[in-house]
This record gives sequence, structure tokens and C-alpha cells, in this order.
Amino acid sequence: MGTFIGHILPGMGFIFIGLWHLYNVIRNYVESPWNYNSRAWFPTRMKGALKYLEPLAIMFGSLLSISAELFICPSAHQPLADDWSIPSNHLNNFEHSTISLFFFIFGASCLCSELTKIHLPFGLLHLMGAFAFSQELILFHFHSADHMGLEGHYHWLLQIPIFVGLVCALVEIAAKKTFVVSFVRSVSIFLQGWWFVQMGLTLWIPAFTPTGCQMSEHDGHEVVHCETKEDDMRAKALANLYFSWYLASILIFSLCLYVGMMCHFSKQLWKISSEIAPHNPCTKRVMALVIVRNPLQ
Repeated sequence: MGTFIGHILPGMGFIFIGLWHLYNVIRNYVESPWNYNSRAWFPTRMKGALKYLEPLAIMFGSLLSISAELFICPSAHQPLADDWSIPSNHLNNFEHSTISLFFFIFGASCLCSELTKIHLPFGLLHLMGAFAFSQELILFHFHSADHMGLEGHYHWLLQIPIFVGLVCALVEIAAKKTFVVSFVRSVSIFLQGWWFVQMGLTLWIPAFTPTGCQMSEHDGHEVVHCETKEDDMRAKALANLYFSWYLASILIFSLCLYVGMMCHFSKQLWKISSEIAPHNPCTKRVMALVIVRNPLQ
């Protein structure tokens, strides 16, 4: 089932990346709705290495995850058996590390394409991100840990935002000017992060474990076991409600962020128009058209 930290840290990473994408996707659109183009990653407005904070953070987090799974957490500080084979109890470590490897490849591709100034056709970095999501989806769907019961239900729900992120990353290649697709992808990353956090709380913290369920050892692994069928059904129903409430909260937050940023940048446009041509009615009509044609749509 992993560990509490093994769910919380990746969850926080996805939350920060999802929020960063959500902010930049909305900002790029409200600043220039007719010139909007989707991006696989977003540079900061800082100078030096901090400009590439997103790909650097993805690479660092991925390397940290791989190191923890293969070298730090195993008791022997290496995941192989004496004959250099992969033991069954470490298969899940290799699966988690493989997911992190693909995200590291994505982050490294973004960084190298920027630092080397190599021209990449549009959509290639989106495709690299889609590969990372696809491997995450496959390895969680066919997990060697064979998630059952409540844990399996939480992992099944986790696959929903992963699948949505995968589809959106592919659609963006063909529809690079479609704001909605980028918006949904950002929301799915944000939701995936929060669901990782919820999994860590429910599956590892007794205070958050549903009534009638508790952690027990099964085949050498710690799992959450519900005493009766009714307790199991109730726990899964609560998981469905939590997922829906997280989604509703994120949608409300995202729409409020959109409205707030639209109002903020609309005021900036009016200020710029007044400074450029304060007595030019033609300029004011154009700026009014820009603001009016930038509603929630």
C-alpha cells in the first residue's frame, strides 16, 4: 500500500504543479484570448535557473522518489535479491520508480529544449507528458500489489484524473488554441494531487479511516480491512463522496480564480488604454470590445 509519506509528498507535488498550470493557463488566456496557445510547462518570471523552476522541480521530485523507492526505504538499501533478480515484495517499488522515471524524462525534455534552444515541433513536449500519464495509468491499473477492497477503490478513483490528464495532453497537440482543454488538464493534475493526499490520510491515519475499518497485515503488506460487507460498502460510498466534493471544491476555486484574474487584467487593460490615448474614442471602443469579449465562456 506504500507509506503515508509516499502518498503525501507526490500529492503535494501534483497540487503545486496543477495550481501553477491553472494560474498560468488562465493568465495567458485572459491577457490575450485570441493569441492563446497551450504550453506543456510554464517558466517563471524570475531570472537565472529559477526561470526553469517547474521542470527542475519535476526532475528533483522524480529523482527523490526513485531514490526513496529503490535505495532509501528498502532495508538493504538496494531493491535486488542476492541473485540480482527483482523479488516480488519489491515489484511495487520498481513500478513507482518507473512512473517517476517517465516524469523525470518529461521534465528533462522541457529543460533541455529550452537550454539548448533546439527547435521542437509543437506537441512533442505534450506527447512526452502524455507518455508519463499513460505509464502512470497502466502501472496503477495493473499494480503488482493487487489492490483490493477499500484501497483498490481509492486507486480506481485515482485513475480517473490520470486518464483525463492523458486525454487532454493528447488533444492539446491538435487543439493548441483551445483554452478549455488546457484548463481541464490543469484541473485534473490539481485533483490528482489532492486525491493522493486523501489516500494517505484515509489509508494510513486511523482518525481518518472509516468506521468499521482498520489497518491489518495481509500477505506481508499492511492493508485497510473492513469488518463487514456493510462497512466496506459504506467506506467505498464515502470515498465516492470525498472524490465528488474534492472535484466540486476545485471547480469552484478554479472558476473564482478565472473571474478574479479576468477582472484584474481587465482593469489593467483600461488603465493602459487611458495612458496611451485618453481622449481617443476609437481606442476606448477597441479596449471595451477586448474586455466584453472575454467573459466566462
